[in-house]
Amino acid sequence: MAESAVEIFTDGACSGNPGPGGWAAILVAGGREKEVSGGVLSTTNNRMELTAAIEALKKLKKPCSVTLYSDSAYLVNAFLQGWLASWKRNGWKNSTKQPVSNMDLWMDLDKLSGIHQITWRKVKGHSDHEYNNRCDALAVAEVAKIKSGEGSNGNE
Repeated sequence: MAESAVEIFTDGACSGNPGPGGWAAILVAGGREKEVSGGVLSTTNNRMELTAAIEALKKLKKPCSVTLYSDSAYLVNAFLQGWLASWKRNGWKNSTKQPVSNMDLWMDLDKLSGIHQITWRKVKGHSDHEYNNRCDALAVAEVAKIKSGEGSNGNE
C-alpha cells in the first residue's frame, strides 16, 4: 500500500531528433525538493521524456502515492488512454502490429507503475509552470553539457 505522497515534475529535451538529449525531474515531498537530471549523446525527445519519469520513480525508496506531471502527451496518454495496457495485451505490438517504439523504457515504466500508485497529469509545456520550467531548464542544460563535451558521452 502506497503511503508517502510525492509530486514529480519531469521534462525531456533533445537537440535534433535524434541528437544529444537531456532529461530532468523534480521530486517534491514533505516540504523538500530533489532535482535529478542527466543526458545522452544520441537519443530522441520521447526517450528523454520517458527517461525523466523512470529516473524520478527509481529515486523513491518505498511504494508511494505519486502525482507525476509531464508536458509529454506521449508519456501521459499511454497511461490515461490505455495505450500501455493494449501494448502489453498485444505482446508489445502497436495498433499496426509493429513492435512498440521505446519498448525497453515502457517496460521499465510498467514495472515502476506496479510499485507506486501513480496519477498521471498532463501540463502545458512552456506555460510558466514553475516546476515544468525548471525541469526544462535542467534538461536543456544537460544537452548543452553534451554539446560542449562536458556531459555524458554514452549512447542510449
